[in-house]
Amino acid sequence: MKQIDPRTLYRQAVDIQEMAPEGNSFDALPAVPRATATLSEQARDVAMLFSDRPISRRLLAGSVRAIEFVAIVVSGYAALYFTGFGTGALDPLHLAAVPFGAALTLLFVQAFDGYQIAAFRDYAFQLGRLVASWSMVFAALTALAFFAGLGDSDDARRLVRWYFLGLAFFFVFRFVLTRLVSGWTRDGRLERRAVIVGGGKLAEDLIRSLEAQPGNDIRICGIFDDRDDERSPSMVEGYPKLGTIPELVEFGRITKLDMLIVALPITAAARVHQLLKKLWVLPVDIRLSAHADRLRFRPRNYSYEGSVPFLDVVDKPLADWDAVAKRSFDLVIGALALIALAPVMIATAIAIKLDSKGPVFFRQKRFGFNNEVIDVWKFRSMYTDQSDFAAAKIVTKGDPRVTKVGRFIRKASIDELPQLFNVLMGELSLVGPRPHAVNAQTENRMWDQVVDGYFARHKVKPGVTGWAQINGWRGEIDTPDKIRKRVEHDIHYIENWSVLFDLKILVMTPISLLQHSDNAY
Repeated sequence: MKQIDPRTLYRQAVDIQEMAPEGNSFDALPAVPRATATLSEQARDVAMLFSDRPISRRLLAGSVRAIEFVAIVVSGYAALYFTGFGTGALDPLHLAAVPFGAALTLLFVQAFDGYQIAAFRDYAFQLGRLVASWSMVFAALTALAFFAGLGDSDDARRLVRWYFLGLAFFFVFRFVLTRLVSGWTRDGRLERRAVIVGGGKLAEDLIRSLEAQPGNDIRICGIFDDRDDERSPSMVEGYPKLGTIPELVEFGRITKLDMLIVALPITAAARVHQLLKKLWVLPVDIRLSAHADRLRFRPRNYSYEGSVPFLDVVDKPLADWDAVAKRSFDLVIGALALIALAPVMIATAIAIKLDSKGPVFFRQKRFGFNNEVIDVWKFRSMYTDQSDFAAAKIVTKGDPRVTKVGRFIRKASIDELPQLFNVLMGELSLVGPRPHAVNAQTENRMWDQVVDGYFARHKVKPGVTGWAQINGWRGEIDTPDKIRKRVEHDIHYIENWSVLFDLKILVMTPISLLQHSDNAY
């Protein structure tokens, strides 16, 4: 995908609209999820343009550091081995010098801005700094060895071999990295995608300030504002107003956004609060622009994009390395759990087939991350002809739709075990808010109508188990208070996530199943 500016897209869309026959202006556009039905054609075009997932700049820079550290260490030990060291005793001093030299190299490269995205795009720029850093490290190691009275001719050969092995790696690796980063830059995947909330003069000044910053990586996708065109024009600095605030929520669910920037004065507290109540359900960073405010706080209260100040209101949960840690945790523990529980799952499948006719597994549409609808796998616990795929009716105590085997596996939560396949496929996490059915309701009211901010629980992937479940909030939800308690616990989990918290919940889950088994039917 070529990098396209939303302003260019807007002009093209207007031209197409004017040339196309009435009623067929956008028939050639790709289909989008039903959630975008309230969006304008213009907003839908922009949403499709940014529907691919961006690459985290912080994650990319961290990955380059990790790869280079490992490569330097491997080349160092290879130099030791191929200079006759492999036949002798392991010298702790030589072994320690290799990771020390690798760490020192990374520090020098960092000092020369060699891990900036701008550097990754320029092969000659980064290579010059890498060669300088690498040479300085060897000069430092040589000086240390000399003043310590260490080293001989073999050590000199080892250093020379290590130097040229590392140099060869840098030449090849940074060439490949430059090609990759250049392609990702052309595709617009290395920019932080932002939407401006609020138009008019404040938005105009903000856009000018951001675009004037050197190295600015924020890509503005458009503007959303509830005000009419007199107070908030349809075009600001070449960027179109794509819709209202409720439409922004729908836009954010299908667009891989990184940031919402609220361009309203801090002094308009009531208006800002009203907006944040609607927007905090989205899994993005929310920043309040402070560039035009006369009310100033201490510098440490702001974050900056160049010289443009912002107040951090909401941070995206599980971003960058946190997301990597959680996904790695899910893959490792999920795979081990699947192997360990395989006998239980096979026995359950046999019992279901013997108990009633029909398939062993049952799939149900449920809300996943960012309100995406996913198919969640379960063991079938109801009679086939009475299965409730839409979850239109909650399961109650003594429900005649549930089979004999179904009652047991539901009470013990064995029916949830096939969701380990969802975990390995990346649709669920081991721990998180439980995935609710899309039509789940209490007292004939959908749960998002019962609980204000209900969809905020979808800012992370749902889980096989969760904080609400181990605190007793599992099973039948027949009153509004029960769903409110679930959501409260889910939000607490999202705001306090850590790997240790996930481990605690996993360890407590079997205990909780025994203590609260009466809640499950």
